[in-house]
Amino acid sequence: MLEQIMNSSNFDYLGRGLAAATMRHEVISNNIANVNTPNFKRSAVNFENLLAKELHLDNDGRRLDMVRTHDRHLPMALPGKVHAVIEEDGTTTMRVDNNNVDIDIEMAGLAKNQLYYNAMTTELGSFINRMKGVITSGQS
Repeated sequence: MLEQIMNSSNFDYLGRGLAAATMRHEVISNNIANVNTPNFKRSAVNFENLLAKELHLDNDGRRLDMVRTHDRHLPMALPGKVHAVIEEDGTTTMRVDNNNVDIDIEMAGLAKNQLYYNAMTTELGSFINRMKGVITSGQS
């Protein structure tokens, strides 16, 4: 039973989302710490776009739905689970020292990420409490 809870899609998505938020916080903190470092290029975390592609929510119009019409047909290969990746932004320059960190954008991103993290932890806690309620409701 515990395996079913731990392997549920909600638990999986929320866990990967929390890991992405943690990574994003570290990346934004690194960007802020290097705001005055010459030639420093900011980095960003990409997770939500990758997750949308995994879930086929990206609406790119190039997806072909495939179905198995017979039990003896080979199953479709499922793509692997995506995880957050760090991407460096080397295309822009904000100042003459080739640094591209904008402190206002980074601070806004930090606040947004904090809200995202809090929402994910609240939802994960709620999910665990619901599962706990289901497990304990059968005991007398």
